[in-house]
Amino acid sequence: MLITFCSKCLLLAAAVTAAALSAQAQTQAQQPAANGSLFDYTGADRMDRIIAAAKKEGTLTVYASIAQSDMSKLTAMFEKQYGVKVAVWRSGSDEVLHRAITESNAQTYKADLFYDPVTELEALSREKILQPVNSPTFKDLQPGSISEKRDRANVLISVFVQAYNTKAIKKEDLPKSFKDLLDPKWKGKIGIEAKEASWLGATVKAMGNEAEGIQLFRDIAAKNGISMRQGHSLMKNMVVAGEVPLALTVFTYMADQGKSEGAPIDWFALDPVIARANTIGIARAAPHPAAALLFYEFLLGVDAQKLFASLDYAPSNTKVESPVKGLKYTLMDPAIALDERAKWDAVFDKTMLGK
Repeated sequence: MLITFCSKCLLLAAAVTAAALSAQAQTQAQQPAANGSLFDYTGADRMDRIIAAAKKEGTLTVYASIAQSDMSKLTAMFEKQYGVKVAVWRSGSDEVLHRAITESNAQTYKADLFYDPVTELEALSREKILQPVNSPTFKDLQPGSISEKRDRANVLISVFVQAYNTKAIKKEDLPKSFKDLLDPKWKGKIGIEAKEASWLGATVKAMGNEAEGIQLFRDIAAKNGISMRQGHSLMKNMVVAGEVPLALTVFTYMADQGKSEGAPIDWFALDPVIARANTIGIARAAPHPAAALLFYEFLLGVDAQKLFASLDYAPSNTKVESPVKGLKYTLMDPAIALDERAKWDAVFDKTMLGK
C-alpha cells in the first residue's frame, strides 16, 4: 500500500466552489425528515435507519489505496452481512487524492467514501470535500482518531519499523539505535522507501533535535550508503530477496505477513518509532450517503477491525487487540506532515544522498 502525497494535487483544489456545499444540502435532503441527517442522528434506532436507507440505495463506490486482496475480504464480509454492493476504485494514495479533487472541481460526484492515509484525507478535509459524521463508535477508537471537524476517522495504524533478512543478518547483530548504523559493517546493506520524507521529518522531531537528527542520517548515508527504492511492497520484497539486508521503513504488517508465509524476514524497532494512520471519510456530495455511512460504521466496528487485526494491521478500535500491542510509537501529525511536505522532501533527498 503506497503512502505518498502528490504536492501538486492541492493546486487542483483551488477551483472548488460552493457547488460541493450545494450538493451536500441536496444529499442530506434525501435523509428521512424525522431523523434530520443520518450523519448526526443519535437515536436508539440509528443503525436500523442507516441499514434500511443503505439497502434502498443498494450500492456504494469507494476510492481506496488499501491492498486489493485486503479490500476484497472487507467488501465480501460487508456485502454478506448487509446485502449492499461495494464498487472499489483502487490506486496509489496520491492518485486517490488527485481523482477526488479533480472530480470535485468538475462537479462530477462519483465517490461515496475515501480510504487513504491521513495526510491525504487532511488535504480533502481542507477543501471541504468530506462530510462530518457523529458516530457512537468514536468513543471506542484510540485517542486522536477523529479530526476536529469529525470528517475523517482512523481505521488502522501503520507502524514504521526496521525489517531485516534473517539469512543475511543475525538477530544478535542488529543495531540498538540509529547511531549504530554508522558502524562500517552496515556499508551497502541499508535501504529506505524513496517517498518517506514525512517519516524522516517525524523521526528527527521525535529525537528532540532536528539538526542533529538530520546530520545523523546524513552521516549514515555518507559513510555506509542508503539505497532508495520506491514502494513499500517493493522494499519488503527486496528484504526478502536479500538485496536490501536491512530496511529502515517497513510496516509491521508487511513484515509479519511475509514472515507468516515463511519468508526470511523479521522486524525490530529503533527508537523513536513513528506511525501513520490510514483513514476514512465520506464524500460530502456522496451519491449514496446512507450506504457510505453504513460502510463507514462497518470499517470502524469490531467485525472489520478484527479482520484487520487478523491480517496483521494495527486496528484503531480499542475493543480489538492489536498485533503491535505494547509497542510504543509516535503518531504522525497529518497537519504538520502536509504543511511541511515541501521542506522535508528537499531535506530527505539531500540527506539520503549523503550531501
